[in-house]
Amino acid sequence: MSEPTPHPLAHEHVFLGRAHDANARRTLWVVALTTVMMVAEIVAGQAFGSMALLADGVHMATHAGALAVAAGAYAFARRHARDRRFSFGTGKVGDLAGFASALVLGVVALGIAAESFGRLLAPQQVAFGQAILVAAIGLGVNLVSALMLAGGGHHHHHGHDHHHGHDQGHHHGHDHGHHHHHGHSQDNNLRSAYLHVLADALTSVLAIVALLAGRYLDWVWLDPMMGIVGALVIARWSWGLMRDTAGVLLDASDPALEAEIRAHAEAGGDARITDLHVWRLGPEAHAAIVSVTGAADAETIRARLKPVHELAHLTVEHRSMAAG
Repeated sequence: MSEPTPHPLAHEHVFLGRAHDANARRTLWVVALTTVMMVAEIVAGQAFGSMALLADGVHMATHAGALAVAAGAYAFARRHARDRRFSFGTGKVGDLAGFASALVLGVVALGIAAESFGRLLAPQQVAFGQAILVAAIGLGVNLVSALMLAGGGHHHHHGHDHHHGHDQGHHHGHDHGHHHHHGHSQDNNLRSAYLHVLADALTSVLAIVALLAGRYLDWVWLDPMMGIVGALVIARWSWGLMRDTAGVLLDASDPALEAEIRAHAEAGGDARITDLHVWRLGPEAHAAIVSVTGAADAETIRARLKPVHELAHLTVEHRSMAAG
């Protein structure tokens, strides 16, 4: 059976970031790199008795796991980008993966903190020389990973624009994000991974400081104390990622973007927005449903909103005062 011929006004709902595939490749490389170092640090931390080194290794393990989930999310989003089961595309799959990773990281942070408190109460012997060497190598891996991920943080955005309208009592229009505009946008999933690598580097530095102090100043207590600090870093990153991704998954609105939409739509003084819904579709795309009353029709409102380049999918509904 042949597939039905698409309607002339049919359109796709693909809202993946422009650097989606490149960021996926960067993520896979960093997963491989950090996995190797993670195994070395965890084994060395156990063998040499360093809680700071073990905490850094576990932190890298959770980071590698989170990046692996992110890589899977990139692949899923690309594979199902045109799947009609997803009404607004798969642009938020990365946020779903990020939220799940944040929950796991929070649990891991609690585990590291509990183990560190235990070692404060019952100190253990640490092989400082070997542990310092492994921690230094771990720091180098973190810095290399940060450089690899930094390459995907920004990119130039450029596109075109087309509209679809209907006249059936109310007037509706759709703007599918092909308008010409220039700006810089970020893949928040990749940005979170980049910030997490920097947090990994920080915990590596803390581990090295604690081990040096233990070896030359006999401050054995500083090693588990740095484990606690590392746990706090993980917990803070976990909470920040959970907060940001939950906002996207729950379609939280952007007040600044709402204000910009209202300013443009009502600029002529002949229209008033009576209902407005704005939510994020992907790393570079937002959708909006705008209900207006007044003399300005739907086409006029769409024209006024063209400068709002964040809008990749726009529906305008014009209601007469009599319609309420």
